[in-house]
Amino acid sequence: MSIDKQLPSTRTAELDSICHKAEVIPVITIERIEDAVPLGKALLEGGLSVLEVTLRTDCALEAIKRMKKELTGASIGVGTVLTPAQYRQAEEVGADFVVTPGATEALYRYGIESPVPMLPGVSTVSELMTGWQYGYRRFKFFPAESSGGAKALKAFGAPIPGAQFCPTGGITVDNAESYLSLPNVMCVGGSWLTPSKLVEAEDWDGIRKLAQEAAERFHR
Repeated sequence: MSIDKQLPSTRTAELDSICHKAEVIPVITIERIEDAVPLGKALLEGGLSVLEVTLRTDCALEAIKRMKKELTGASIGVGTVLTPAQYRQAEEVGADFVVTPGATEALYRYGIESPVPMLPGVSTVSELMTGWQYGYRRFKFFPAESSGGAKALKAFGAPIPGAQFCPTGGITVDNAESYLSLPNVMCVGGSWLTPSKLVEAEDWDGIRKLAQEAAERFHR
C-alpha cells in the first residue's frame, strides 16, 4: 500500500470544532421526509447542535438538504457513508462532516482531498493504524459495545495516545458516561435520543426533553 498524501491538519481541526460542540451526537434515521425538520429542531432546541443523519433511507439526502436550510446553528453530518460516490453526495447537500461505519483505502484517499472532514469508523487497533498512516487523527469507534466497549477504547490510548474517538453502536443513556470519562473520547453518538415510537407519534416535545436531559447530564 503506497500512501503519497496525508490528511491536512486543518481537517482534524475542523472535526474538533464540530465534535467539541456537543458531548452527545444524535444518530438519526429519517423514514418520513416530513419528520426531518421538526425532529432536528426538537434536538437543537433541547441543546444538541451536532446531528448525524444516516444514509439508510431513500429520503436521507433530501432530509439533510432541508435540515441544512432550516436549522440555523446546527452542524449536520452524513452517516453510513460507504463509498466515495456517497461522500460526493454528502458534499453536494452541504454536509458539515461525514461519518463512515468502517473505512477503505478509497474513502481515506477521497477524504484527504475533500473539503468536508470525515470521521472514519474503526473497531481494531490495526484499522486505527491504517487511518493513522493516512494522517487521520479522529475516528468513530464502531460498533462500540460489541467491539469491547469502553475498556477496549481505553486500551487504544496506550499505543496511539493522539487518536480521539466518537464511539457509537450500543451507546445508551446508561453507559455513555463510561465512554465520556475517557481522555481519548470527544463525544458519543447514540440513537436513543430519537426512539421510533416518539418519532412516529410526532412527539417533538418528548424528543426535546430527551435532548435536554442528555445535554444537561453529560455536559463537561
